[in-house]
Amino acid sequence: MLASESRLRSSDVEACQAMLRAGSKSFHAAGLLLPPRLRGPVAAVYAFCRASDDAVDIDTQKDALENLSQSVDRVYRGQPANHFVERAFTEVVHAYRIPRTVPDALLEGFAWDLDGRRYAEFSDLAAYAVRVASTVGVMMTLLMGERRHAVLARACDLGVAMQLTNIARDVGEDARSGRLYLPTQWFAASSLDVEAFLREPSASYEIRSMTQRLLTRAAGFYALADKGIPYLPADCRMAIRSARLIYSGIGRVIADAGYDSVSTRAHTTKREKLALVARAAPGALMLRKSALEEPTLPEAKFLIDSVES
Repeated sequence: MLASESRLRSSDVEACQAMLRAGSKSFHAAGLLLPPRLRGPVAAVYAFCRASDDAVDIDTQKDALENLSQSVDRVYRGQPANHFVERAFTEVVHAYRIPRTVPDALLEGFAWDLDGRRYAEFSDLAAYAVRVASTVGVMMTLLMGERRHAVLARACDLGVAMQLTNIARDVGEDARSGRLYLPTQWFAASSLDVEAFLREPSASYEIRSMTQRLLTRAAGFYALADKGIPYLPADCRMAIRSARLIYSGIGRVIADAGYDSVSTRAHTTKREKLALVARAAPGALMLRKSALEEPTLPEAKFLIDSVES
């Protein structure tokens, strides 16, 4: 039997929701469309992800990874530290049977960031996106009570699509911080030197073409994700559809800027977000169930296989 929000301490839920409001306007906007029964658990999942990400930014690599691993140990033993994030996440993990593979994969993605890992091929980048984004999609889907592997595969697709959109938006910002997520083989194919780009990021034709290529791949994953939304509970579909439209809307802003994510950073205004949410209502109703025959992204298979039906 799944937990209800009442099992979570009200003070913990409020603290987690405050983190959500402050940390992600897009996620918060979509989350308001979820049924009340899920808002507390969703905020708990977000708070864990946000707190872990913040810890990686603040601590040294060794301390961050060790502390986060110990935190997950406590959560799965059912002995959380006296902190609202751990208490809330512990309740959710056990109530909704979230396998440890999922948060462990998220932390592995953070470790790759700490290592400054670069990705040679798109499949390598997809493996990273699965860890830092599809993990969240899997947890969200489990909170909604859906455990079928075919539906979880579409949730993974949505996570990858959103992460690719984030990467496309942040090409310049990442480069100025010495980070690179665009596949290095794409640079080689364009006769571009990675280190030269990182020293002097510019919105060259080649870089803009790579950004466009990334968003084209994201569009394919968004289309796959759409096929899973009709299989979610009816009272959850609009929220997920809204999140999908808000994120894919960022891609359209990037395209309108000529795929220049170096000179500028794309964002959608509050009015644009509201318009996209308005579109989500009929869109969520128009989506129709079809055979879930599309294959699982190979890089996400380990995540999905960890979930017991």
